[in-house]
Amino acid sequence: MYPVNGQAAAPALRVSPGSDAVRHPWEIPLLVLAVLTTVVTYVVAIVLIAAGDLSTWILVVLAAPILLFLARGQLYGSQQVNGIKMTPSQFPEGYQLVAEAAARFGMKTPPDAYVVLGNGRINAFASGHGFRRFVVYSDLFEVGGQAREPDALAFIIGHEVGHIAAGHASYWRQWGQFASNYIPVIGSSLSRSMEYTADNFGFHMRPQGAPGAMGVLGAGKYLVGLVGFDELADRATLESGFFPWFVNILSSHPVLTWRAAALRNRTHSGHLFFRPGQLYRNPALTAAQSN
Repeated sequence: MYPVNGQAAAPALRVSPGSDAVRHPWEIPLLVLAVLTTVVTYVVAIVLIAAGDLSTWILVVLAAPILLFLARGQLYGSQQVNGIKMTPSQFPEGYQLVAEAAARFGMKTPPDAYVVLGNGRINAFASGHGFRRFVVYSDLFEVGGQAREPDALAFIIGHEVGHIAAGHASYWRQWGQFASNYIPVIGSSLSRSMEYTADNFGFHMRPQGAPGAMGVLGAGKYLVGLVGFDELADRATLESGFFPWFVNILSSHPVLTWRAAALRNRTHSGHLFFRPGQLYRNPALTAAQSN
């Protein structure tokens, strides 16, 4: 465990990144498919080069490893010079939660964490460069402040640190996924499975924060307290038709109603392709929301 403000982080709810309890069952099969897609893309590019073809897309494919390295480095450098870094004396609550999440998820060192100006945009992400890993929070970080939803903030921090614990920020993994990002159903489905995985980490970090986290993503940091979690999750089953399905299948994140339903019903993995078939009530979460 890491010292946090002079004390060790709580050892409860230790989570193994490879555990079936956190990693979505579709993530690894889709990752294998994505890597195979990238391998095939490079094989085709090499064959075409040997035939004398130097099309623009081939040059982009060949340059992808360098471009990815530069993009990750630039992103990290931007946080280093523009972001406000969480420390024991600066955003100490967030710093403590990041360290706690890293300890619970079995990470050797906690990632760097930054707060950046979001201009009202709700956003957070995890990435890395070299051996460094980092998480960035914009206005979403304020959910623990003005919105007074500290449990939701803990869930959100657990979600982003979970991305790193699950290996989603690895350079080699992101390179392996390169070609699939341009094939909507493969790339978007893999991304949704990874988001469900990260949600599972967030749930293990602070289960009672799930309703607030979904509320702030849907209604924002000021209206989060007015969002009914069960009403949101129920709509995953009730909202039917082609276009709700179509929006989800092309999205990098699970649609919010399906995501809420997955966090409420812990007996089933998050739905990737088709909406949940029946309503479910989680008495523990319902009680936590009403308290």
